[in-house]
Parts: sequence; structure tokens; C-alpha cells
Amino acid sequence: MSRPVTLFTGQWADLPLETLCQKAKNFGYDGLELACWGDHFEVDKADEHYCNEKLALLGRYDLKLFSISAHLVGQAVSDRIDERHKSILPDYVWGNGDPEGVNQRAAEEIIKTGEAAARLGISVVNGFTGSPIWHMLYSFPPTPETMIEDGFKKFASQWKPIMDAYEQLGIKFALEAHPTEIAFDIASAKRTLDALDHHPAFGFNYDPSHLGYQGVDYVKFIDIFSDKIFHVHMKDVWWSDVATEAGVFGGHTEFGSPGRFWDFRSLGRGKIDFEEIIRALNRIGYRGPLSVEWEDSGMDREHGAEEAADFVKMIDFPPSDIKFDDAFE
Repeated sequence: MSRPVTLFTGQWADLPLETLCQKAKNFGYDGLELACWGDHFEVDKADEHYCNEKLALLGRYDLKLFSISAHLVGQAVSDRIDERHKSILPDYVWGNGDPEGVNQRAAEEIIKTGEAAARLGISVVNGFTGSPIWHMLYSFPPTPETMIEDGFKKFASQWKPIMDAYEQLGIKFALEAHPTEIAFDIASAKRTLDALDHHPAFGFNYDPSHLGYQGVDYVKFIDIFSDKIFHVHMKDVWWSDVATEAGVFGGHTEFGSPGRFWDFRSLGRGKIDFEEIIRALNRIGYRGPLSVEWEDSGMDREHGAEEAADFVKMIDFPPSDIKFDDAFE
């Protein structure tokens, strides 16, 4: 039996949820991964009645729900807060913009998101964590190792209480390893798990697109963190084989600009080897949804989303339950 194919609604939050439900069903999706912004899922309203209404709406279109995603608020838990965060946060989380207050309110909101997930009857919240040390990525001025260690300790002090609450709720938090997060490649993901003492509630929302253009072995990521892959995003990315004007860091250019080293592409049109990803997911026994996070600045999104649903259904396959050469014995 193939895994369910869902659509992450974050890039569609400008549309009312019912409109997107209609489109997603027509595109061929089995369910949605609801973003906690727009009207798709509002955590401050998420009492039992509200959650039941959302489930009923999806049910009218025969769509399943496996996870919700709190990328925007999660970013503010461990980030160094500045004016950029105001645009991605609810007013009640931003408050007066005092950085420590924003960090604390964001942490409280992530716990409330886990409580809402429990009311929905699902077990995974995807999201970002932010990072107190991303600004130290390139080590100049020279960065003492103690500053990095202190950053991981601060991250752990902010997220361990959240993860303890999630464990009590029976909910998993799945970090999307991603530039600007505390974990953005294999090495930093290992260190993040160590900082949290491998907390059972903390794992990853696997997304190969954020790893491939960095030169990270995105298939090995699955094998290394086999017991920590709680959810999977299907997203493609293209990167250049030759030198470009704007390198891995993007050169302060916008997505789609000529001269970039990399750009997100509709599924099957970039350089990610999804065949090997499916084989790796089969090796680790992942049976959860394959959630399309559709991004391609050069393609109509409705065309791309429908194409992506077809692509994922075509590329996915179940693992074998026998050895093919047993027939010879």
C-alpha cells in the first residue's frame, strides 16, 4: 500500500481553507498538512469545537489530516528577535516586540499547538526552532567554541520544557532541518539531538531540498536519523554545475533571479534523487505521509501542485516483504 500524499498549505495560506480543499482534491491529494497561519489553523481559536470543524471540513472533501505545522511561531522560540519577526507572528505573540518576551510567548504558543494537535487526534507538529547562533555560521570574527556551546545550551533550555510537554501529550515535534535553524545539515542535526539528550519527542521533518544544494548527503540523513524521521516533505531543488554570480548563500538575490546557484523547483524538475529517498524511507520503515511542499518561482502553482501529486504517486512504492531470489530455492 502506498503512503498517503498530502499538500502542505503554507504556500497557499492566501486562499481560504475550503477553497484549497476543493483544489487539493481536484489535484489528486489524499490529505492536507495544515499550516498554523492564515485561516487554515489558528491555534488561539483551537478549542475542541474549532478542531472538530476543521476535521469535518477536510472530511467533506475526503481529505485526511496527519500533521499541522508551526514554522513561523517556532522560528521565534530561539531566534535573536528583530523587526523581521513581526511580519510572521500573530500580534499576541509579537506583543511589544521585547525579544525575551517574544521568545517566551512563542514557546508558550508551540505548547498550545501541541495541545491542539492532541485535540485533532494527530501526533506530529512540524516546524522550525530558530537559532541563537545562526549569525555565527561563518566564523569571522573568529568564534570561540564556547560561544557555540553556549548557543546550544540556550536552545536546549528553551526547547526541553516544550518537549517535556509534548511527551506528556503524546505528540512529536518534527524540526525541518533548514538554514537559519539550529539544525541545518547532518553535523548540526547530531549536535542538536545531543543538546536535547535525544529527547523522545524531538525529531525531524525530513526535507531533501534544504540539504541538496548545500552539498549535504540527503539520503544518508535518512539512514543516520532513522528513528527520528517523524514526517517527510517532498520538495525539489536545482543547483548549478558551473560557477555562478550568487553562490550558496544567495548573494541577497530573490528566488528566481538569474545568476543564482540554486532555486527550488517543482517535483521531478530539480536534482533531488527521489528514487533513492523512497528506498531509504522503505529501509527505515517510514509509513507516514509524503507531504508536497510546492515551491517554484518559475511555474504556475496550480499546474505545479497537480503535477507534483502525480509525480509522488508515481515515484512511491512499498518495500518488498520477500527476497526476490527466494523463488529459486
